[in-house]
Amino acid sequence: MSGLGDFVHLHVHSEYSLLDGATPIKQMVERAKQEGMKALAITDHGAMYGVIPFYLECKQAGIKPIIGCEVYLTAGNHRDKPNRREQKIYHLLLLARNHTGYQNLMQLVTDAHMHGFHYKPRIDKKLLQQYGEGLIATSSCLAGEIPQAILNDDLEKARALIQEYKALFGPDHFYLELQDHQVIEQQKVNRYLLHFAEELNVPVVATNDVHYIRAEDDLMHDCLLCIGMGKKIKDEDRLRFPSDQFYLKSTQEMKRLFAHVPEAIENTIKIAEKCHVEIPLGNQLLPRFPLPPGESSKAYLYARCMDGLKARYQNPSDEVIQRLQYELKVIDQMGFNDYFLVVWDFVGFAHQQKIAVGPGRGSAAGSLVAYVLRITNVDPIRYQLLFERFLNPERVTLPDIDIDFNDERRDEVIQYVVNKYGKERVAQVITFGTMAPRAAIRDVGRVLGVDYGAVDRLAKMVPASPGMTMVKAFKLVPQLQAQLKSPQFARLGEIVEKIEGMPRHGSTHAAGVVISDHPLTQYVPLQTGSDGIPLTQYAMESLEQIGLLKVDFLGLRNLSIIEKAIQLVKEKHQIDISFSEDHFDEPATYQLLSAGDTSGVFQMESTGMRRVLRELKPTEFEDIIAILALYRPGPMEQIPRFIRAKHGQEQVHYPHPDLINILKPTYGIIVYQEQIMQIAAQMAGFSLGEADLLRRAVSKKQKKVLLEQRTAFVAGCTHHGYDESVGNEVYDLIVRFANYGFNRSHAAAYGVLAYQTAFLKANHPLAYFTAILSNMIGNQTKLAEYLAEAREKGVAIFPPDINASCEDFTIEKNGIRFGLLAIKNVGHLAIQIIIEERKKQPYVDLADFCKRIDLRICNRRVIESLIQCGACDGLPGHRAEHLAVLDDYFEQHGARYQPSKNQLNLFEELPTPKMKKPDITPYTQSEMLKYEKEYIGVYVSGHPLDRYQAWKKEHQVMNCQDLDAISTGKQVKGIGMITKIRRIQTKKGDQMAFAQVEDQTGHIELVIFPNVYRDLQTKIEADEMVYFTGKLDRQEDRAKVMVQEMKLLEEMNRDEKVFVRISGEQQERHLTALHGIIGKHRGSQPIYLYYEQSKQLLSLPVAKYGIKLTATAIEEMEALLGAGSVKVKKD
Repeated sequence: MSGLGDFVHLHVHSEYSLLDGATPIKQMVERAKQEGMKALAITDHGAMYGVIPFYLECKQAGIKPIIGCEVYLTAGNHRDKPNRREQKIYHLLLLARNHTGYQNLMQLVTDAHMHGFHYKPRIDKKLLQQYGEGLIATSSCLAGEIPQAILNDDLEKARALIQEYKALFGPDHFYLELQDHQVIEQQKVNRYLLHFAEELNVPVVATNDVHYIRAEDDLMHDCLLCIGMGKKIKDEDRLRFPSDQFYLKSTQEMKRLFAHVPEAIENTIKIAEKCHVEIPLGNQLLPRFPLPPGESSKAYLYARCMDGLKARYQNPSDEVIQRLQYELKVIDQMGFNDYFLVVWDFVGFAHQQKIAVGPGRGSAAGSLVAYVLRITNVDPIRYQLLFERFLNPERVTLPDIDIDFNDERRDEVIQYVVNKYGKERVAQVITFGTMAPRAAIRDVGRVLGVDYGAVDRLAKMVPASPGMTMVKAFKLVPQLQAQLKSPQFARLGEIVEKIEGMPRHGSTHAAGVVISDHPLTQYVPLQTGSDGIPLTQYAMESLEQIGLLKVDFLGLRNLSIIEKAIQLVKEKHQIDISFSEDHFDEPATYQLLSAGDTSGVFQMESTGMRRVLRELKPTEFEDIIAILALYRPGPMEQIPRFIRAKHGQEQVHYPHPDLINILKPTYGIIVYQEQIMQIAAQMAGFSLGEADLLRRAVSKKQKKVLLEQRTAFVAGCTHHGYDESVGNEVYDLIVRFANYGFNRSHAAAYGVLAYQTAFLKANHPLAYFTAILSNMIGNQTKLAEYLAEAREKGVAIFPPDINASCEDFTIEKNGIRFGLLAIKNVGHLAIQIIIEERKKQPYVDLADFCKRIDLRICNRRVIESLIQCGACDGLPGHRAEHLAVLDDYFEQHGARYQPSKNQLNLFEELPTPKMKKPDITPYTQSEMLKYEKEYIGVYVSGHPLDRYQAWKKEHQVMNCQDLDAISTGKQVKGIGMITKIRRIQTKKGDQMAFAQVEDQTGHIELVIFPNVYRDLQTKIEADEMVYFTGKLDRQEDRAKVMVQEMKLLEEMNRDEKVFVRISGEQQERHLTALHGIIGKHRGSQPIYLYYEQSKQLLSLPVAKYGIKLTATAIEEMEALLGAGSVKVKKD
């Protein structure tokens, strides 16, 4: 018996054979260990996503990891892309024997994705010849090239292929693979493979094509296949596995299956013994910065820092110089000189190209070297930020500098890095979307054919919180667990629990980029990413374990907004805004923060944060830093104490007088991680490096570690003259706050952005709103909120206009003009054409517009959108007229783009004939508003609730925006138009609903319980306007009204009468039409006809002529009878 046991699984698909492999790596390794297996392979389809997690899991379990891949092989050139039906793709199993084989396998997989991807990532035999060294190959499953030849009864081809593969890999490194999943075709293939093995002296090996762990997982795996294909279990026309035998079988099961070929089992051990791959981990694979001749990275970094020091500090103090020298020494000792130069270089490129760079992020803001190199823009000396929180000489780890860039130009910086270091050395990082609980319930429910309503109800029971799992959901919502364990949904629940958390697809990480010292394929397989930049197949954690340098290039929209606002201020007022750390004291900024007027202010927009700001009333930059650190789960409980202490309402307590300087800025409360480090240094004599280790250790809350650290800390305290009791008291404080303490460096850096955005809003609101509205194009909810706030602050909002609007929102007089890009269906190219052509002269009418623009780009869809949203209202005619003549203009001017072969195109020379205006009824106000909402996402020319403004004031009804600021538990009343409604059934079978209503200022959620909903369920629909009262509640900082009473607004107006004026000449002509309008809007409010000629008032019987009083009904009557002809008066 070998040290590797009696059998090794060599053909195994983990969860990273996306939506096919249903074998989670952790469970797979656990199962193999339970079965006494000493080695195990991973051979995912066409990719190596799971290699590092698998390798580490096996090592930890004491199992030998065998690294492989089941690649896709094309018979022709892998770079050719034939018709899918003509393309022949086969499977081939490859296993790495040694490090060379591992690197060749990565190269093959990379080439398959980067150059051979055509439905599948494909390689060809030429590539195998080039990168075949160090690999073992097997003939694979029924989809292999040799089994396919056998199934096609082409035995001569099968024989030739076997000899070809044997020559390609060598006689000791190619095997004929036998599988037995109780499939008829396999019996035929196995019979011939055994025949050829004997004839051609080729060894055989037994495998099971593992796709799941246990036989009973067959249904779960089938569901996974269906999810990937968009099919249902009951569908006949889909891929399905032919049996339930594709699981991780035991050694005994495999021996029984191949008792007639014992050497096939024995050869699994021989192959495992040949495979010796050790993946190097924990290295520092840092790139080398290209230096001028004769320079060292140490000297070059020093010189750049000296240059930066002079620029940052005219007369640097001894403290600054010593700190810089200390940091440079540590950086050099840790081998990170090149790293800092690499980051300095690409951040310098951004500065040169006027690409906004953030002030810093994370602990890197604590580095003076980063500050003088302009990598960060927060003075660590001024704000007492600690270098050791970033780079700890006592704990060697790769540095982690994350950089924020203008989100619209971030890609330029990444492309610069690619160009500088080479495409083969730079890649973006893959991330995997996983089966989240809600999505898993929906997917499995659909696949199993469970009633959609029931599935929807179950999915919505899962709390919508980040990081939610089924285990957490069951604890928070016990009824969900009860439902999924019930006979009705047990099968669905069981499968969901199994597939939850499995990777579903790969995508590009939002920020991560790796830069390597050598071609990346020496360390990681790659695939095609976005914009021609490769994508790693290993996720972030795996890359860090290998030792590759990762830098986060983050796109931050707030930097784009700040940059745009500063530019607008310059254009409008010729004022240059240059933020300086010495000027974080502008009064209007703190007044705005103290008022909680912080929508659009970085990190301070939430309702809860606004409430805290109103109570805190910040007066200095330290307050901003502190509140950003405190406003998080955990430390949030300290906010009331912090506020009371700031306002002198509570005496500040310090654990010891020696800690006053450290804790004074936060009123005796440990808010920052750096304060823990400073306390340990002050009282226990720890170096800041040792203090950082203490902070990290204590935050883990492990009893043994806590005891060890207490002993060391208290001993240090007594050694430095403090009582043991004081040492224990302070250590208890450290333990209490270790989990809650926030990174001060990060808070300070983000505090800068919070201050800058607040400053711009407070001092230049027109420019700031214009910038933020432009940035929010595409986000209709936020766009509506900011537009409502701008209007509330007295800013005029001008509608889109083809003769006045630019692409983005622009400042116009003392208001803001809508940007054309905010219009649905109108893209950059169409806008460019419209603007370029109008520079010659404004468009005089729609005919002129259609004649002058390119109707291939500004097509019918574009122009209809412009008309419907009101962008053509400045031209003669109304919207309905414009639409009516549009076909004629397209018929006339569209011919310009289809000239006949022998005909001159003279259309440009002919005057455009004026189309006869059609007799078209203009849109009602309601229709205009409906189309505005459809095409630009907001109402521009008014709001459906405008007619209720006086009623709101009379009844003291609050705006939605004001409701959002009310304290929890308060009674409120409001009106709004329903924009969304979701109906559910409670466990007791009662109907209730969740609705979202909006008014001119924003929106709010309503929870309508069964006792209220019972009388409304046939009445309330989307677009209905309602009055509601209830109690305000908050969930995850979002305000909701628990409705106690709700009525349709029309029902609130039943004591109103409708008076309609009929002029003499209208009497005969319009009475019939008026009767039609009343019939269309039947309701319960009485109508009175006032005949102007005879001065007679006629009351119409309500039963026959009662009307439902809506804005649309009034508009239609006034369109018929003239403006002002309808009056609504109280009884």
